[in-house]
Amino acid sequence: MFFWDLTAWSAENVIWRVVMAMILGGVIGIDRGVKRRGGGARTDAAVCLGAAMVMITGQYMEVRYPGAADMARMASQVVSGVGFLGAGSIIVSGHQVKGLTSAAGIWVCACVGLAVGIGFVDGAILVTVVLLLGLHVLPFVEQKVYQYSGYMILYVEVSDSKSGSALLHKLQQDGCKVDRFEVDRSGGRQSMTIMLTIRIPRKLDQKEYLERLELFKGILSLDSL
Repeated sequence: MFFWDLTAWSAENVIWRVVMAMILGGVIGIDRGVKRRGGGARTDAAVCLGAAMVMITGQYMEVRYPGAADMARMASQVVSGVGFLGAGSIIVSGHQVKGLTSAAGIWVCACVGLAVGIGFVDGAILVTVVLLLGLHVLPFVEQKVYQYSGYMILYVEVSDSKSGSALLHKLQQDGCKVDRFEVDRSGGRQSMTIMLTIRIPRKLDQKEYLERLELFKGILSLDSL
């Protein structure tokens, strides 16, 4: 309660809490929905509103039945219970895991709702603003940082184990540092899939180097992250 104190138990404060929970959850959801990501305005608004209702109910029980309710325990159940919604928004597609940001957004919506529900509305507004700024600014920062880091994740399908060994030898010859090297031989085929985490030397252009690797003998396909 830095600027706006809605912690006192009154009809006016409860109405303001419910309205603010709906607005803040909807704003976060709309931001995700515009990007065609998981969650969306209805989901995030419902999560935020439900979390706020839990805290309002907890305060109501404390006012009407002193000592009968533990608001901290009720809040912890919301924080842990909302995980099933987050899990539903995570999708494993091929070699990529999608929806982690949407799952985190749903979890934050629940936390915002808890804050609003207990009357800490200005703190909830601050977190919402910082979250939205972070979701829009951090991708540009990540892009710049990753561009100069040299680290890449490669998924390579090779014709046989000999080709896999030759690929590893080539990477080491080219000065690449191999942080992880995992082999998947599932399916009973002679070919195998290799997952690599490598760091390419600064002198090499990542795009050009990947094009050169695709032409390496024994490589059937190559994907990078």
